[in-house]
Amino acid sequence: MVCMGNICRSPSAEGVFRHLLRQAGLEGQVLVDSAGTHSWHAGEAPDPRSIAAAARRGYDLSALRARAVVAEDFQRFDLILAMDQDNLQHLQHMQARLLNSRAHLALVLHYSTVYPGQAVPDPYYGGKAGFEAVLDRLEDACTGLIGQLRAQLGLQKA
Repeated sequence: MVCMGNICRSPSAEGVFRHLLRQAGLEGQVLVDSAGTHSWHAGEAPDPRSIAAAARRGYDLSALRARAVVAEDFQRFDLILAMDQDNLQHLQHMQARLLNSRAHLALVLHYSTVYPGQAVPDPYYGGKAGFEAVLDRLEDACTGLIGQLRAQLGLQKA
Protein backbone atom coordinates (compact mmCIF):
# COMPACT_ATOMS: atom_id res chain seq x y z
CA MET A 1 0.00 0.00 0.00
CA VAL A 2 1.68 3.22 -1.15
CA CYS A 3 0.96 6.93 -0.85
CA MET A 4 3.29 9.90 -0.87
CA GLY A 5 4.50 10.27 2.71
CA ASN A 6 3.22 7.04 4.31
CA ILE A 7 1.50 8.83 7.20
CA CYS A 8 -2.16 9.07 6.14
CA ARG A 9 -3.56 6.94 3.33
CA SER A 10 -1.16 4.00 3.03
CA PRO A 11 -0.89 3.22 6.76
CA SER A 12 -4.69 3.44 6.90
CA ALA A 13 -4.84 0.97 4.01
CA GLU A 14 -2.40 -1.33 5.77
CA GLY A 15 -4.44 -1.21 8.98
CA VAL A 16 -7.76 -1.84 7.24
CA PHE A 17 -6.35 -4.66 5.12
CA ARG A 18 -4.65 -6.38 8.07
CA HIS A 19 -7.89 -6.21 10.05
CA LEU A 20 -9.94 -7.65 7.18
CA LEU A 21 -7.37 -10.40 6.57
CA ARG A 22 -7.65 -11.37 10.24
CA GLN A 23 -11.45 -11.44 10.01
CA ALA A 24 -11.26 -13.56 6.85
CA GLY A 25 -8.90 -16.07 8.46
CA LEU A 26 -6.10 -15.13 6.07
CA GLU A 27 -3.74 -13.51 8.56
CA GLY A 28 -0.25 -14.90 8.08
CA GLN A 29 -1.00 -16.00 4.52
CA VAL A 30 -0.59 -12.55 2.98
CA LEU A 31 2.33 -10.19 3.57
CA VAL A 32 1.12 -6.61 4.05
CA ASP A 33 3.12 -3.41 4.40
CA SER A 34 2.86 0.26 3.54
CA ALA A 35 5.35 2.80 2.28
CA GLY A 36 5.65 6.22 0.72
CA THR A 37 7.08 7.33 -2.58
CA HIS A 38 8.97 9.99 -0.59
CA SER A 39 10.98 9.63 2.60
CA TRP A 40 9.97 12.90 4.30
CA HIS A 41 8.35 11.16 7.26
CA ALA A 42 10.53 8.03 7.54
CA GLY A 43 10.37 6.60 11.05
CA GLU A 44 7.34 8.67 12.05
CA ALA A 45 4.02 7.31 13.28
CA PRO A 46 0.95 7.88 11.12
CA ASP A 47 -0.75 11.27 11.29
CA PRO A 48 -2.69 11.49 14.59
CA ARG A 49 -5.87 12.19 12.62
CA SER A 50 -5.41 8.94 10.69
CA ILE A 51 -4.82 7.04 13.90
CA ALA A 52 -7.95 8.55 15.50
CA ALA A 53 -10.21 7.95 12.49
CA ALA A 54 -8.98 4.36 12.17
CA ALA A 55 -9.41 3.73 15.91
CA ARG A 56 -13.04 4.87 15.75
CA ARG A 57 -13.60 2.00 13.30
CA GLY A 58 -11.58 -0.56 15.23
CA TYR A 59 -8.29 -0.37 13.30
CA ASP A 60 -5.02 0.06 15.19
CA LEU A 61 -2.34 2.03 13.35
CA SER A 62 -0.30 2.95 16.44
CA ALA A 63 2.60 0.54 15.83
CA LEU A 64 3.11 1.54 12.19
CA ARG A 65 6.06 3.70 11.13
CA ALA A 66 6.61 5.48 7.84
CA ARG A 67 9.18 4.30 5.35
CA ALA A 68 9.96 4.92 1.71
CA VAL A 69 9.49 2.41 -1.09
CA VAL A 70 12.78 0.67 -1.90
CA ALA A 71 13.88 -1.42 -4.89
CA GLU A 72 13.57 -4.63 -2.86
CA ASP A 73 9.83 -4.03 -2.53
CA PHE A 74 9.44 -4.84 -6.22
CA GLN A 75 10.84 -8.31 -5.54
CA ARG A 76 9.30 -8.85 -2.11
CA PHE A 77 5.69 -8.13 -3.08
CA ASP A 78 3.49 -9.56 -5.81
CA LEU A 79 1.18 -6.57 -5.72
CA ILE A 80 1.93 -2.92 -4.95
CA LEU A 81 -1.14 -0.72 -4.69
CA ALA A 82 -0.97 3.05 -5.04
CA MET A 83 -3.47 5.47 -3.56
CA ASP A 84 -3.54 7.75 -6.61
CA GLN A 85 -2.27 8.17 -10.17
CA ASP A 86 0.73 10.33 -9.18
CA ASN A 87 2.06 7.69 -6.82
CA LEU A 88 1.31 4.95 -9.34
CA GLN A 89 3.35 6.80 -11.96
CA HIS A 90 6.19 7.25 -9.47
CA LEU A 91 6.15 3.50 -8.80
CA GLN A 92 6.08 2.76 -12.53
CA HIS A 93 9.17 4.94 -13.04
CA MET A 94 10.96 3.16 -10.20
CA GLN A 95 9.99 -0.24 -11.56
CA ALA A 96 11.18 0.63 -15.09
CA ARG A 97 14.74 1.06 -13.76
CA LEU A 98 14.79 -2.40 -12.19
CA LEU A 99 15.96 -5.53 -13.95
CA ASN A 100 13.89 -8.02 -12.01
CA SER A 101 10.54 -6.92 -10.69
CA ARG A 102 7.77 -9.38 -10.01
CA ALA A 103 5.37 -6.79 -8.60
CA HIS A 104 2.14 -5.92 -10.34
CA LEU A 105 1.27 -2.23 -9.89
CA ALA A 106 -2.29 -0.91 -9.65
CA LEU A 107 -4.49 1.61 -7.92
CA VAL A 108 -5.95 0.28 -4.67
CA LEU A 109 -9.40 1.39 -5.80
CA HIS A 110 -9.12 -0.99 -8.75
CA TYR A 111 -10.57 -3.48 -6.23
CA SER A 112 -13.41 -1.18 -5.20
CA THR A 113 -17.03 -1.82 -6.15
CA VAL A 114 -18.13 1.72 -5.32
CA TYR A 115 -15.12 3.81 -6.45
CA PRO A 116 -13.37 1.65 -9.09
CA GLY A 117 -10.32 3.23 -10.68
CA GLN A 118 -10.56 6.43 -8.66
CA ALA A 119 -7.94 7.91 -6.36
CA VAL A 120 -7.99 7.77 -2.60
CA PRO A 121 -7.98 11.51 -1.85
CA ASP A 122 -5.17 12.85 0.32
CA PRO A 123 -6.76 14.09 3.57
CA TYR A 124 -3.63 15.77 4.93
CA TYR A 125 -4.68 19.40 4.39
CA GLY A 126 -8.36 18.85 5.13
CA GLY A 127 -10.56 18.12 8.09
CA LYS A 128 -11.95 15.08 9.86
CA ALA A 129 -14.34 14.22 7.02
CA GLY A 130 -11.42 13.62 4.67
CA PHE A 131 -9.98 10.91 6.91
CA GLU A 132 -13.39 9.25 7.11
CA ALA A 133 -13.71 9.37 3.30
CA VAL A 134 -10.31 7.66 3.01
CA LEU A 135 -11.48 4.84 5.27
CA ASP A 136 -14.76 4.45 3.37
CA ARG A 137 -12.85 3.93 0.13
CA LEU A 138 -10.21 1.68 1.67
CA GLU A 139 -12.76 -0.56 3.39
CA ASP A 140 -14.53 -1.08 0.07
CA ALA A 141 -11.31 -1.69 -1.89
CA CYS A 142 -9.76 -3.98 0.71
CA THR A 143 -12.96 -6.03 0.89
CA GLY A 144 -12.79 -6.44 -2.89
CA LEU A 145 -9.13 -7.40 -2.69
CA ILE A 146 -9.89 -10.03 -0.02
CA GLY A 147 -12.49 -11.51 -2.37
CA GLN A 148 -9.98 -11.69 -5.19
CA LEU A 149 -7.34 -13.25 -2.94
CA ARG A 150 -9.82 -15.88 -1.78
CA ALA A 151 -10.56 -16.75 -5.41
CA GLN A 152 -6.86 -16.92 -6.29
CA LEU A 153 -6.16 -19.11 -3.27
CA GLY A 154 -9.14 -21.31 -4.07
CA LEU A 155 -10.87 -20.52 -0.77
CA GLN A 156 -14.57 -20.23 -0.11
CA LYS A 157 -15.98 -17.10 1.47
CA ALA A 158 -15.90 -17.28 5.28
